Amino acid sequence: MQRQRNAIREPARDAPRSGFHVSPLATVPPLTGPACLPLSGRMPQDRDEIAIVGGGPAGLAAAEVLGEAGCAVTVYERMPSVARKLLIAGRGGLNITHSETRPDFLARYHPPGYLDAAIAAFPPEALRDWCAELGEPTFVGSSGRVFPRSFKASPLLRGWLARLERLGVRFRTRHRLTALGAALTFETPDGPLEIRPRATLLALGGASWPRLGSDGRWVPLLEGLGVAVAPLRPANVGFAVAWSDLFRQRFAGAPLKRIALACDGASARGEAVITQDGLEGGAVYALSRTLREAIAARGSAELVIDLRPDLTQDALARRLSGARPGDSVATRLRKAAGLPPVAASLLREAADATLPADPGALAGLIKAAPLTLTAPVPIERAISTAGGVRLDAIDGRSMLRAHPGLFLAGEMLDWEAPTGGYLLQGAIAGGRAAAAGMLDWLAETGG
Repeated sequence: MQRQRNAIREPARDAPRSGFHVSPLATVPPLTGPACLPLSGRMPQDRDEIAIVGGGPAGLAAAEVLGEAGCAVTVYERMPSVARKLLIAGRGGLNITHSETRPDFLARYHPPGYLDAAIAAFPPEALRDWCAELGEPTFVGSSGRVFPRSFKASPLLRGWLARLERLGVRFRTRHRLTALGAALTFETPDGPLEIRPRATLLALGGASWPRLGSDGRWVPLLEGLGVAVAPLRPANVGFAVAWSDLFRQRFAGAPLKRIALACDGASARGEAVITQDGLEGGAVYALSRTLREAIAARGSAELVIDLRPDLTQDALARRLSGARPGDSVATRLRKAAGLPPVAASLLREAADATLPADPGALAGLIKAAPLTLTAPVPIERAISTAGGVRLDAIDGRSMLRAHPGLFLAGEMLDWEAPTGGYLLQGAIAGGRAAAAGMLDWLAETGG
């Protein structure tokens, strides 16, 4: 179906290992037999055939694929309701995916190549069509990001849950996984529950925003099975800066618009926001992996800020040289350089209060203001999580090599991506790919 792709102005906002080797999901046939039956032939069962633990986007995406294949699926979620993080993310306008070219899109993911096959099987175009099928058509914003026309997550989630209900997917909320082995044990409002599903998919998230469900408490459960887990670290996160008291009091909450950031050869354009204890925002999030690794290696990271990326240093110097002789430095920054008060004051923070009088030197500082970042904010305040189950622990079907029948998907695996629609696309595509891998394994093993 041809879709109008014209960019619409979006609201202001705050930003090779082998991959899956599965066929496109459209080619995965429904299975028959004890594990997956035609929907018309499904009968109530005393035990779950397929268990999905975690009701975020990856888990729900897997449940949809398995439900469409006729599997008896139960989703277990520790919170009172599913997809809480998705709903919170949608409060400012749910960023579904991104419209940039496929090579640029895939380059946003780390490690390179890991999600390539999963996204090829369910690319951004398929995600947009899926949203439209659920009653939420999408549009491309001025930045290239893709949003539902309602800008909200709740209508999309309602349509998604209604579809899952029609597929016979069951939900068990307030069920926390407490033991993992031959059986799964949950803590529930009615006491401990033990189940022995034919196959299990874990989609338990990372450790960011724990009040919404993903608290990282699955780590010791998997380590107890001998599964290698990389330490969970904050991703898409703000960083601490030792602001002066005056700057903090005046400018906490102020935006820095149309800037460029650089660190250790990586760069990003966009916006940032001054916080009480540092800097955050889309442009910062895009560099969060580079900044985090620099701090881990050296104890701090130097972030270089270009406050006028649209002008060359020579052009800025000419403008500053043309200022009236009696103008103060503040006036020159405002009138000649076009800097708002927050940016002018940021220069003083970067220059340790004394700004150069020479136009060329001042232009150089505007184009490369150095800030020392000392630490990422705690993982509880991060948007997403880096680290997780190491990718060499799973096979091409997203199944743990040492534990046949146990599959993983989503943020609990050791991959990361910036904000901008990449996280949600990766979680949904990865969840669907893991479900396709499970179907393949069930067919192979006669499940």
